[in-house]
Amino acid sequence: MSTELDLSGEKGLEAPSKVKDIKTKTMILNMGPQHPATHGVLRLIMELDGETVVKCTPDVGYLHTGIEKTAENKTYYKALPLTDRMDYLAPMMYNLCYCLAVEKLLDLEVPPKAQWARVMLAELTRLASHLVWLGTHAMDIGAMTMFFYCFREREKILEIYETCGGQRMMSSYIRFGGLYEDLPLELDRMVKEILDTFPDKINDYENLLTTNRIWLNRTKGVGVISAEDAIACGISGPNLRGSGVKWDVRKANPYSSYEKFDFVVPVGKNGDVYDRYLVRLEEMHQSLKIIRQALEGMPEGPFINQNSKYLLPPREEIFTSMEALIHHFKVVVDGFRPPVGEVFQSIETGKGELGFYLVSDGSEKPYRWRVRAPSFVNVSALPKLVEGRLFADVVANIGSIDIVLGEIDR
Repeated sequence: MSTELDLSGEKGLEAPSKVKDIKTKTMILNMGPQHPATHGVLRLIMELDGETVVKCTPDVGYLHTGIEKTAENKTYYKALPLTDRMDYLAPMMYNLCYCLAVEKLLDLEVPPKAQWARVMLAELTRLASHLVWLGTHAMDIGAMTMFFYCFREREKILEIYETCGGQRMMSSYIRFGGLYEDLPLELDRMVKEILDTFPDKINDYENLLTTNRIWLNRTKGVGVISAEDAIACGISGPNLRGSGVKWDVRKANPYSSYEKFDFVVPVGKNGDVYDRYLVRLEEMHQSLKIIRQALEGMPEGPFINQNSKYLLPPREEIFTSMEALIHHFKVVVDGFRPPVGEVFQSIETGKGELGFYLVSDGSEKPYRWRVRAPSFVNVSALPKLVEGRLFADVVANIGSIDIVLGEIDR
């Protein structure tokens, strides 16, 4: 006797051969703009099929700073502090790029000492930026200890900012023609302390993460983007170099005497989250190498161009010279009028290629003040990284491209 049951005749049941195909629908999920792992007020509109990301649409604009249009209604000098507020984790990088653009517009020469000091400060800023990236990226994935370690080291760099310009972050220390004032006497000791202690600290980070099985599972083979796709998307910096493209503005189009420094541009092979991590770690070692060269080879001489009608007179002269006081008043109140023309200047920041495009109509205010911000371009490549992959990997991908919303929403 057969023990099989025939349920085809039961009410409400159909034979297996007659069961209709089950239809499913995708789900729309909003990630952000309040999600902590989006590193700011970034909203991602995610279309999910189960655990797989079908479509990802970045929605920016929630920070609504309007810095570019604000700068067009200020004199060139008064627009300088606005540059600190874009990538607020690397303010001196923006100071440097903006000043280089204005100096190109004015055909203004910068003394060698100021150029080397700018390089040293820019590389310290790169270190600070990468430390924030590593600490927050690791915490997003689950390695919370790294956050405390990285911010401990970053504090040393912020102390240098405060010593130079009086502010821990928004110092506006780099000025047209050079620096705000000469390098402080205690700077040598503070930078040497970083050079002596940071290499071992970076090695500690590597020992904690590079061969960690959990870290490898969350980063290797995740968020892969080919060199061709990376170039097509326009991404730059460590994200581009992680895909094997050896492009660094410091080498390709040197500025501020970078051509005189010896350093290596690290590149990856696989274009995944892990390779982007390795590239940034090696960049930290290379930044220390550049800082050491800048400190040991710092030229003597003035810290700012002292013979230009466009610049503020030395502060000590204001109190003893009527002509200097009048000149200071005119530059601060009325600004200066650069020649008619347009310029573009780019530099290599910790997040990629930053560019300033300025148009002068001969007035004291810029006719056009436009920024090519690396984070804005890099976040546009996020759909390429996450679509067709697991939703659980989205956080790792966001952290790996290292965005800051201040330079996205300008």
